[in-house]
Amino acid sequence: MIFYNLSRLRQLVYALGQPLLSGLAFCQISEASKRRIIMRAKLTILIITVCFMHVSAIGHAQRITLSKQGTSLNQVFKEIRKQTGMNIIWPPEKFNEDAKINVSVKNMSLDEALSQILAPVNLTYAIKDKTIVIQVRQAAGRILADTLKIVTGKVVDLKGIPLPGIGIKHKETNTATTTNAEGIYQIKVPNKGTLIFTYVGFKTQEIPVAGKTTINIKLLEEQKELSEVVVVGYGTQKKVNLTGAVDQVGKEVFENRPLTSTTKGLQGVIPNLNIRMTDGKPTRTSSYNVRGTTSIGAGGSALVLIDGVPGNPDLVNPNDIESVTVLKDAASAAIYGARGSFGVVLITTKAPAKEKATINYTSGYSLNYQTIRPDLVTEGYPWAQVFNDAFSSWNDYSADPQKANSVFPWSQEYLKELKKRYEAGIGPSTEIDPATGKYIYYGSTDWLKELYADNTPSMEQQISVSGSSDKTAFYISGRYNNQGGIFRYNPDKFNQYNLRAKGSIQATSWLKIENDITFNQRDYFFPILNHASNTPVWRRISDEAFPVAMLRNPDGTLTDNASIVFGSFISGNNFMNEANKQTRNTSRVFTNFLDNKLKINGDFTFDKTSFNRRFIYSPVPYSTAPNVFLERGINKMNNLDQDFTYLALNTYGEYSNSFGKHNFTALLGYNYEQSTQKDQFVERDNLINPEFPDFSLVDGQNFILTGGGNKWITLGGFFRVNYNYAGKYLFEVNGRYDGSSKFPEGQQYGFFPSFSGGWRVSEEPFWKSIKNTVNEFKLRASYGSLGNGNIDPYQFLQTMGVTRSPMVLGGIRPNYTQLPNVIPDGLTWEKATTTNLGADISLFRNRLTTNFDWYIRRTTDMFTVGLPLPATFGAAVPKGNYADLKTTGWELSIGWRDKINTSKPIGYDFRFTLSDSQSTIDRFNNPLNLITTYYPGMKVGEIWGFVNDGYFIDQNDINTHANQSLIKVSAANKPLPGDIKFKDLNGDNIINQGTKTLSDPGDQKVIGNSSIRYQYGFNANFDWNNFSFGVFFQGVGKRDYMPTADNSLFWGPYNRPYSWHPKDVVENMWSPENPNAYYPRLRGYTALNAGGELTYAQTQYLQNAAYIRLKNLSVGYNLPSGLIKKIHLSALRVYLTGQNLWVWSPMFKHTKNMDPENIEQADPELNKNAGQGMAYPMLKTYTIGLNVTL
Repeated sequence: MIFYNLSRLRQLVYALGQPLLSGLAFCQISEASKRRIIMRAKLTILIITVCFMHVSAIGHAQRITLSKQGTSLNQVFKEIRKQTGMNIIWPPEKFNEDAKINVSVKNMSLDEALSQILAPVNLTYAIKDKTIVIQVRQAAGRILADTLKIVTGKVVDLKGIPLPGIGIKHKETNTATTTNAEGIYQIKVPNKGTLIFTYVGFKTQEIPVAGKTTINIKLLEEQKELSEVVVVGYGTQKKVNLTGAVDQVGKEVFENRPLTSTTKGLQGVIPNLNIRMTDGKPTRTSSYNVRGTTSIGAGGSALVLIDGVPGNPDLVNPNDIESVTVLKDAASAAIYGARGSFGVVLITTKAPAKEKATINYTSGYSLNYQTIRPDLVTEGYPWAQVFNDAFSSWNDYSADPQKANSVFPWSQEYLKELKKRYEAGIGPSTEIDPATGKYIYYGSTDWLKELYADNTPSMEQQISVSGSSDKTAFYISGRYNNQGGIFRYNPDKFNQYNLRAKGSIQATSWLKIENDITFNQRDYFFPILNHASNTPVWRRISDEAFPVAMLRNPDGTLTDNASIVFGSFISGNNFMNEANKQTRNTSRVFTNFLDNKLKINGDFTFDKTSFNRRFIYSPVPYSTAPNVFLERGINKMNNLDQDFTYLALNTYGEYSNSFGKHNFTALLGYNYEQSTQKDQFVERDNLINPEFPDFSLVDGQNFILTGGGNKWITLGGFFRVNYNYAGKYLFEVNGRYDGSSKFPEGQQYGFFPSFSGGWRVSEEPFWKSIKNTVNEFKLRASYGSLGNGNIDPYQFLQTMGVTRSPMVLGGIRPNYTQLPNVIPDGLTWEKATTTNLGADISLFRNRLTTNFDWYIRRTTDMFTVGLPLPATFGAAVPKGNYADLKTTGWELSIGWRDKINTSKPIGYDFRFTLSDSQSTIDRFNNPLNLITTYYPGMKVGEIWGFVNDGYFIDQNDINTHANQSLIKVSAANKPLPGDIKFKDLNGDNIINQGTKTLSDPGDQKVIGNSSIRYQYGFNANFDWNNFSFGVFFQGVGKRDYMPTADNSLFWGPYNRPYSWHPKDVVENMWSPENPNAYYPRLRGYTALNAGGELTYAQTQYLQNAAYIRLKNLSVGYNLPSGLIKKIHLSALRVYLTGQNLWVWSPMFKHTKNMDPENIEQADPELNKNAGQGMAYPMLKTYTIGLNVTL
């Protein structure tokens, strides 16, 4: 009943949306006005919600009293209309309205009365607004007049060619059949009703069967591909008229998926839109890379526009997105100038629903698990023995450890006691040393099990309200997303809030005004370690969390090791808080003249974004002996505030006309953008009460206060001219004259043109003979140049940083400045010039579609360091436009869409995408051709390393092999059997790196390349009988990965003897009994100390980090329309989805402890130098959800 009542709110919701339109004419909004608009939008949502809770059942609650014997249905309907005031409609041809019935209802609700009256005569009803619709039940009733008959016929196309497999269904009874190989069908149906003819690639047709026994039909080909519209710069174009490299996906890629950000939903769905998620942190984002390496100088990622205005895609509600378009080549992106030099991503949000008000509600609940949990040695004695051996072997078996890293005492007697207890099966225990009175631990602690919760919950609530009339339209949405943390103690917490209100007024036939206001907020709480360098918890666990240590003492206090590892998590007063808030308002004006041939549009955006990050450090209590209570750690807090103000103005006009077969469109416009950033950092020690972290409660002497900021402006005039002849020959010219305040006077402006053309070969007369098979074939070519203004402001000015002195003078630490940087010479635009060739093909009535592009992009005058200067220069080498880069690549997408026509048709579609790119350095200031940096001819990502030649077999093998003394295997560098042996590639009988130049690389060669190659995605969807199933795989076909020295998950005790001991390392170490093991003789520190045998890149341990991931799996069910109408809904869907459910990589042959997407860096918000893989784990997610449309 409540759903019916909610449906009555549509008119009310529409009326509530009207106040949003009152501020549409404002272009620049004061702070007070912004607050009023936000408050009004929030109030509107609140009113709607309250109405949902308190709406009364107006129509259904009316009472009916009626008692008649032998009366007709017609008379009954008249009496109900009289008592309720509601209209009643029914199809009189479906039943005998004069049939006599008996009715006796007394003071019944309308629903109860209708059900009792209509059930005996096999009728049902539906109530829509103030109208009752009478319907015949699915099964044939006793008053139905129809009888069955056989209808036959033939289905052909316009050329008379028979069409096999055409689906034919009787609309009223759902009886169905298909045509045979000759296009002939036969179906038994009632005398009345309608036959529906459907097939992929053809328009659906409905034919009445009344009075017919033979129905022959010609199906018309569907022209969807010809009419499909794609969003492009400052407008839209028909897909068939595109001449640039453009790809687009719809809202379906975001639907029914538990996404904390838009970025995560786009990974892998568009070829050569390269998005890498380096960990699973809820706030983790990624730059948008289009078509590989862009610039080794200023850098450069794709420009992301949200409804035409630059913005952060991760602050956008994924459920608000209608489509995402990627402009890949210079021709399609040229109109955006320097900020779009490496591609443009256009995010278009949803428009208001047509006519009636529509309410959509989505709710999802998820559980998250780690994709990979490292499998480590957690038993005390096995770990201890390996630790002891690794330390001793590094010291050439001449010294034993005295301590396990910083605080855990060690002795050989302790090791013997551990062994005795282990062999006797004695469990973990804590005892007291009679000599010192301190605790002694004999543990077997699984520290990762203590760190992580079994799973983490998350949930999402989303509601949107949309509607329109002849003159006005509105769209309001709100979203709340919450994700719990992965930690067992004091877990991290993520909350995201999105609110959008969009409205428009058609003021006159030629003037439309629109306003779009959004509010986005992300809050993140993250526990941290009490450590001055912000070391991630994973680094401290690998360094101090030994299985022999324990988490708590017998009295419940934390142990010494626990206080270092994650005792600060347990104490709860060490954390990082982040808050990111954005308020944005965009006002738009659309006008049209000359019968819609001339359009003049404009928009103004005001964006205010604030970012706050606060760190709180409070000492952690612990104990080393009974009744001894200590504290460890620093006591301070710091706060970073950043405020960003962004303004954008766009004005542009477009004129379109046709003269016979000549079609012409011209666009001319102006763009202005201004960004201001202000920073402030405050830090002070001695927080009095960690429960109230406020600077008014901090009184330490160590105090830091710094500030900063920047401002930049870009502006430009742009144009685009499109011409096509008869829809066959397509031409486009784009240009932009750009200016940027980031460059010195005289170098601030540049002109960047582009050209493109296309030939729709399939429209030529000679193509007609195969047009039925190859429906569309288009060739495309483009060439264009764009500037790259992606450098920091003030690079051409001498700036002096202000720093606080470490020395105390006169009781204070004074500020001081350093010498200014050297001004670069002739700083100007980097330029990206792209040549693109492409082809688009559609076959078999557009069921099979294929798109292919090949490109070459040259980035010239890249902003890099100049020639080396002597040390007497006294400053860093100034940067300038000193390097060139060439990137070549291609991309392919193949799609198939079809339907299997059975009594209940099965619809299905597949899409496969594949892309590749490779970059080469053409120019770089490296006169010595050092291989430790870029050099001309280098392929970006090259890995130089040694070639392994197995292990030393015996002392004679060591003595006769090339001199390998520069490769350190132990403290005294005394090689033994089982140590690594490298090949002498240059034959000089010395294993070394030479001069590390191209001409003398020593015994190194290019052994691999870390660049990501052959990125692919595969998507499949099926639907049948209201069920839907979708699967999406994403992966990388080629990537080499060389674990760095400080990678505990890969090297284990070879890195640090006291570190993690992965089982796959410990079980595969060289020994006389296992001479072909994957890892060499156990030597601690050889994967850490400079010159160690495992610190060098080498073929033996070069990993194949290609992977394939089951990115998404979903199953959904849409309740039948007949059922949901009874509860007065438009649609109701339940679904189950899984995200990141499975991953496989060739790397797993040697290590299964790292996710292939989580192998590179440590947590960048904490400490980037903590070692590879020391970051938030990737997560797999299981979700159950509900989507309701009213």
